[in-house]
Amino acid sequence: MRRWLAALLPVVLIGATTLLTGVHAEAAPAAKRRVAKKTAKRKAPARRRPPPVSAQARAKASEEVEAVLTRSAEAYIENPAALVPFFEMLYRQKNGESSEPLRVLHYGDSHTAADEWTGAVRIALQSEFGDGGGGYSFAGKPFRSYRRLDLRGGATLGWRSVGLLRKDGDGLYGLGGISVATTLARQSIFLDAECSRLELFYLQQPGGGAVELFENGAAVARFSTDGPLGPGYFEHVTQPGAHHFELRTVERKPVRLFGWVSEKDTGVTYETLGINGAQASLMLRWDEELFANNVARRNPALIVLAYGTNEAGNPDWTQESYRDMFAELLARLRRAAPAASILVLGPPDRTRLIRGRWTPDARLDRIVAAQREAALASGCAYWDLREIMGGAGAMHNWFLAGLAQYDHVHFNKPGYQRLGSVLFRDLMYNYERYSTARNQLIGLVTTDGQPDADQPDHSEDR
Repeated sequence: MRRWLAALLPVVLIGATTLLTGVHAEAAPAAKRRVAKKTAKRKAPARRRPPPVSAQARAKASEEVEAVLTRSAEAYIENPAALVPFFEMLYRQKNGESSEPLRVLHYGDSHTAADEWTGAVRIALQSEFGDGGGGYSFAGKPFRSYRRLDLRGGATLGWRSVGLLRKDGDGLYGLGGISVATTLARQSIFLDAECSRLELFYLQQPGGGAVELFENGAAVARFSTDGPLGPGYFEHVTQPGAHHFELRTVERKPVRLFGWVSEKDTGVTYETLGINGAQASLMLRWDEELFANNVARRNPALIVLAYGTNEAGNPDWTQESYRDMFAELLARLRRAAPAASILVLGPPDRTRLIRGRWTPDARLDRIVAAQREAALASGCAYWDLREIMGGAGAMHNWFLAGLAQYDHVHFNKPGYQRLGSVLFRDLMYNYERYSTARNQLIGLVTTDGQPDADQPDHSEDR
């Protein structure tokens, strides 16, 4: 009996050890799961709330901001003569002498992408010179916060974004540096817009898939994106009015879409082409041949560049290197649209919280100086937004006035709308000067090009 117990004891001990080890082995992952679960539930740190601004401080700051903006009127578009081709196109739109919409392409960073600033300019120009429709907008939903205030669009989940801030890739991103792509069937994008003409910008590529276009629920066209690598276009003319368009893939083949154009017969389009976090140098990574073809297709009267905020925090830029890069970008735009005017908008002011005080960001100085130098040397117009705001350090006053966010980098909706109204004001000041000079010049000659006999002859006064 004792021998049997002696023989059994090791077996019992081994079994007990195995059982205990197994319990711990099972318990450990459970404990880890509990920890992981707790970690997953941990809340993200709350955003720092801005300190309250007293009514007195807000009123004082608002008064100072408005005083600065009033003083800046008629002063801050440098080299406005560069905008004469654009003003002439506006004049013809105003007087019914144009047979197609006047198009403005506005490139930039998050200030542009929000479409509050650009939307305000769009509304003002269209109210004065006619609504030409939405113009070019990105296809689908290329990034989460993408929006156009005058259009509504979206997409199914099978699309992936191509372009944006990527440093790799093929650069075939289209007019705005963003495209959406899929290899799946039954993936769609949609657009709600008022227009009389729709045009799709896409990448034509070997083996490209077919797509089908629906208008207000009815199929109206089917075409293939297959072909030699390069830009592709598909145009659809319809009745003026509100439309719901849907584009749907029909097979498991690659399709890459850049954007689509919704236009009316005449008027102004103001097309927002902003990318959050973008720097101006990003545009040089886009395939130049395809980009130039897309720009030529839009035939813009004006190209607006609004960069500089993100570059200020990039220590790799010197004033000289940034100036040279920016000049190269302007030259590329000149090649793509030789007849267009170019307006460079300097970056807005930004301030940094240093030792508890909001301090002007001196890193912005080199970017402002480089952009101005490159713009004026390239025959472009320049608008010094920081100076218009009140100069270095002005952003804190805009925050106190309720026009900027607490980060002292971005504006809020009222702030962006105020900037839009100021830009429109300055454009119209110079447009009216052009119109007056144009009418005076035309009044001095008859329709056959000879001097008007009713005008006094001052030849002997010279």
